[in-house]
Amino acid sequence: MSDTPFGFGLPPEEPENGDEGKQKDQQGGGGQGGAANPFGFGGFPGAGAPGGGDNPFAAMFGNMNPNDLGAAFQQLGQMLSFEGGPVNWDMAKQIARQVVSQGTADGTKDASVGPADRSAVEEAVRLADLWLDGVTSLPSGAGTAVAWSRAEWVEATLPVWQELVDPVAERVGSAMGDVLPEEMQAMAGPLIGMMRSMGGAMFGQQIGQAVGALAGEVVGSSDVGLPLGPAGKAALLPVNIEAFGKDLSVDLNEVRLYLALREAAHQRLFAHVPWLRSHLFGAVEGYARGIKVDTSKLEDVVGQFDPQNPEEIQQALQQGMFQPEDTPEQKAALARLETALALVEGWVDAVVHEAAKDRLSSAAALRETLRRRRASGGPAEQTFATLIGLELRPRRLRDASRLWASLTDARGVDGRDGLWEHPDMLPTAEDLDDPDGFVHREQLDFSELDKMLGEAAGGTSSTGGAPEAGPDLKKGDETDEGDTGK
Repeated sequence: MSDTPFGFGLPPEEPENGDEGKQKDQQGGGGQGGAANPFGFGGFPGAGAPGGGDNPFAAMFGNMNPNDLGAAFQQLGQMLSFEGGPVNWDMAKQIARQVVSQGTADGTKDASVGPADRSAVEEAVRLADLWLDGVTSLPSGAGTAVAWSRAEWVEATLPVWQELVDPVAERVGSAMGDVLPEEMQAMAGPLIGMMRSMGGAMFGQQIGQAVGALAGEVVGSSDVGLPLGPAGKAALLPVNIEAFGKDLSVDLNEVRLYLALREAAHQRLFAHVPWLRSHLFGAVEGYARGIKVDTSKLEDVVGQFDPQNPEEIQQALQQGMFQPEDTPEQKAALARLETALALVEGWVDAVVHEAAKDRLSSAAALRETLRRRRASGGPAEQTFATLIGLELRPRRLRDASRLWASLTDARGVDGRDGLWEHPDMLPTAEDLDDPDGFVHREQLDFSELDKMLGEAAGGTSSTGGAPEAGPDLKKGDETDEGDTGK
């Protein structure tokens, strides 16, 4: 992630006139910079020049190239006129695409996916689904398999990032207006509007930087344990798969196939456990509701607000503005989220290992590499930690994986996967502490609960019989109806 995630400056482009342009840019103070250059428009080249003090506009823009000046005003106008919500998502996409175009630290550049890579991904997902058929009762959830470039991953996942981030950003925007005394808010309407527009730009910049950085590392659409891509579409990124496997001393075909197994397993889970997506996103939102904004920092900034130095607000946003409330509700929300992520990642880990261990010689090594990769976190974790104080790290992945493996031994594949039929049947955080106790506990029967919920939603049949007497009622329909009522 960028060292200045809330900075307004866009990544600089190469000057058309080579070294001469670079020299002029340096002399003019162009590029991204510190407090004297808050918007990244280039410095104030006329400052200190003869006549500059008598003409503040000449001091600021006198020696600026007309094209740069136009771009500067255009960007400033976009920032201050934005009214589309708490986050400027157009800016976020623009920044993310530019971060992607710069390439990663190891020098890997993004590239369009060619026919050979597309064919290899499609074949890997097809074979992965075939192997998974023997180790899980959940059918395939990937209607199609696609190979994405990094830029395509950005485009495809931004709608989900918006769903996750907007609620928190909305609270920040409100806080930026609430820090003013009530009697001043009516008089300071334009200032509040400007601050909120700037807040949307700040979040857009932050999200764009983070998503762009994440696009340089992810290998699929479900790396962070959340369904970031379109439903039913298994996606892999060939350029990142090659970078991931470069130092592993493992054949690239095996690396691709193992990662395809993980992607396909995630797709099965999210496709055939209809309540899971809302359960995970609800856990994120529940945790975010308990985050309070430290308005004292914003009050200090607003009291000394300088329109020419918006980086003061930027620094306040960047340095610990979010503080989790130490309440039982907040602790419960965090535990719910961490447990949900661990259960998803643990199930995928256990199922993929079962499918690959006798077929891929590098299965054990790849499993451990990916476990450590998830445990150490990355740009995704930093994104949420910066924005809402939340880390998307399955801290108990190993515990959950062992529990799912033990369930397979004790209850079989159907018994293990049957727990996904209802959220109340899943292991809890306490069960991860005592997996043997959960595995050998008497299995809960939710059929009566589902039947009662179904009767409450649709009424009893005209014959007075039980719902299962109806010829069109299937087990899957009964489960879905119960979940809806739940």
